Amino acid sequence: MTTSDMLHYTRIPTHGSGAIPALGFGTLIPDPHATKQATKAALEAGFRHLDCAERYRNEGAVGEAMQEAFRAGTLRREDLFITTKLWNTNHRPERVKPAFDASRRRLQLDDIDCYIIHTPFAFRPGDEQDPRDERGGVIYDSGVTLVETWRALERLVDDGHCKSIGLSDITLEKLREIVAVVRIRPAMVQVESHPYLPEWDLLDFCREHGIVLQAFAALGHAMEPKVLEDPVIKAIAQRVHKTPAQVALAWAVQRGTAFLTTSTKPQRIQESFDIAALPEDAIREIRDRITTSVRFNAVVETGVPGFIPGIR
Repeated sequence: MTTSDMLHYTRIPTHGSGAIPALGFGTLIPDPHATKQATKAALEAGFRHLDCAERYRNEGAVGEAMQEAFRAGTLRREDLFITTKLWNTNHRPERVKPAFDASRRRLQLDDIDCYIIHTPFAFRPGDEQDPRDERGGVIYDSGVTLVETWRALERLVDDGHCKSIGLSDITLEKLREIVAVVRIRPAMVQVESHPYLPEWDLLDFCREHGIVLQAFAALGHAMEPKVLEDPVIKAIAQRVHKTPAQVALAWAVQRGTAFLTTSTKPQRIQESFDIAALPEDAIREIRDRITTSVRFNAVVETGVPGFIPGIR
C-alpha cells in the first residue's frame, strides 16, 4: 500500500506520457480571473496536473498562471502535466490541428502532455460551441466518425508537439471499439467516477490496456444524493481523522485511478492535495458497503455537458 506521506505524489504509468500525476486540478471555473487565482493556488498547494479545455473558455487564464510561476522560478515546464481537450465542433480532421494549436497559444505552451477528445459526439462544425436548431435540439455532425477524429489526433503525436492523446465522457463499449482499431492507444480516459459510480469494469479494461482512468466529479459536486454525506465515508473520515472529501479522493488514488477536483478556495484546494492513504479495511468498506448507484452527468449520452460542477 502507498505510504501516507507519499499518496499525493502518486504517478500512474501509461504509454506515451511516461506517468501521469494521480492528483489533477480541474479548471472548469466560469470566471477567468477566478480561474487564474485558483490555478495559482493549486500550483502552490502542490498540484502538478492541470486539466483544461477549449470549451471552458479560460485557457488563457491558466496559461497566465503557469507563466507567472515559470518566471518566478518556482516551477519549470517539465514539472507539470498539462491536459486540454478538443471540443465537439472541431471533430472534422481538418479542424483538429488548428484547434490544438489555438489551445497551445492560449496556454502559452509549446507542447501539450495529453490532448483529449472532450466527448465522442461531433457537433456541427463552426465557432458556435453549442449549435442548436429552431426547436432547441443539438445539431450533430454526421459527416465524421470518432475514428477519423482519432486519426487526426494520432497525427498530432507524430508531429511532436502532442505527447499523448485520450478520450473523455466515453462508455466502455465505445472505448473497446476505439482500442481495437487505432494505431496509438489512448493514454488516458476521463469519466465521471466516484464511490456512487465506481466504473469497475471500465477500470479493469483500462488497466489491461495501459490506460489511465481519470475520475471527474470525484466528490459528486455536491449533487443529491451527496457522496460526502454517505454514512460509510463519514464514519471512515472520523476514524482516520480526515475529511470526507479526503477519504473519497484517497480511495480514488488507492484503487488505481487519477482524479480531478476543482475549487476556487485555497483552503479547499490544499485539503484536496493533503490526502493520506486509507487502511485496507476502509477501502473494502467503500467497495462492499456503499450500495447507492447514480450518474450525475448525462454527457455520455448526448455530448452536452450536464452541469457546471458545484465548486467547493
